[in-house]
Amino acid sequence: MKKIYLIIAVLACVFTSEAQTYEYKVITSVESIISSGLGRSRIISTDENRNYKDYTSERTDGKTTKDKRNKSDRSDIRVKNFEETKLLNFFNLGGIRFQNIAANDAVISSKINTMIEEGWDVAFVTSAVESYAGKGDNGGIFITRYIFKRLKQ
Repeated sequence: MKKIYLIIAVLACVFTSEAQTYEYKVITSVESIISSGLGRSRIISTDENRNYKDYTSERTDGKTTKDKRNKSDRSDIRVKNFEETKLLNFFNLGGIRFQNIAANDAVISSKINTMIEEGWDVAFVTSAVESYAGKGDNGGIFITRYIFKRLKQ
């Protein structure tokens, strides 16, 4: 009986040490809700990585400590190599254009299917909208972030 417990303990340790680790990738779609079709709509993705710690400072009591001060340049954060896929705007001169929404769905589905073929799984999807807020505000965007994960290679 003791041997069975020992074998189970060893197997548990082996499986724990073989824990799966994932890498994540974010794809963002930005769809314009500006009347007359004047906006720009895109899917944005990149393979460049940034380490958030390089742009992070630590604060205590609302003040940055001198040895922990963030001295990074904002231009260092910028990604210059990215993929930009055109989408159609939600509106044209005649108003909302449902055909454009269907076309965007087809392009976004193609991107998602390609990611899945490359071994990615959809982990999360989140969206937000900034839209018409009354007189003087004639625009907005609908933004969706698709967060994918796959086993680290």
